[in-house]
Amino acid sequence: MVHASGPGDKPSVNVELNIIPFIDLMSCLTAFLLFTAMWVNLARLEVRPAGRARDQPDCLDQECDAPKLSVLVDADEIWVGVSRINEFQKIPRTPAGQDWAALEAVLKQYKSSALFAGKTDIEIAAESTAARPVPYQVLIATMDLAIKAGFVDVGITEPQALSARPPL
Repeated sequence: MVHASGPGDKPSVNVELNIIPFIDLMSCLTAFLLFTAMWVNLARLEVRPAGRARDQPDCLDQECDAPKLSVLVDADEIWVGVSRINEFQKIPRTPAGQDWAALEAVLKQYKSSALFAGKTDIEIAAESTAARPVPYQVLIATMDLAIKAGFVDVGITEPQALSARPPL
């Protein structure tokens, strides 16, 4: 509050600001900033890009390195395939939703096979369109099952860049 008092016609202006509310506000904002920064780091999902580039030819045309396990999530089914072998397994959607037990069994079967026993990488893509959308939660659940099966290096790619793409 401004209080003007002084001798004569020239009043002197003494202004006293109460900075206690400003300090309280800054303390709250600082605490909010620190908690938000911590939650952002905890909620981060470590994902590396996977797959081949668009300009890179298919593995069938040239000699490729070790086979890769690819998972394509579609609105109606999930495809699991192995590059170089062109072996695909289709896991259809049940009336209750995705068959997560079947996907987990297939991924564990591949992980225990001789081709993928020592490998930890897998590439996952979602074929989502406006007419046939794939919910984000389905993609995350697929990634969680891959990690649970032992493929801890999960890579996300676009469907055209999968090493093994099923014939749709």
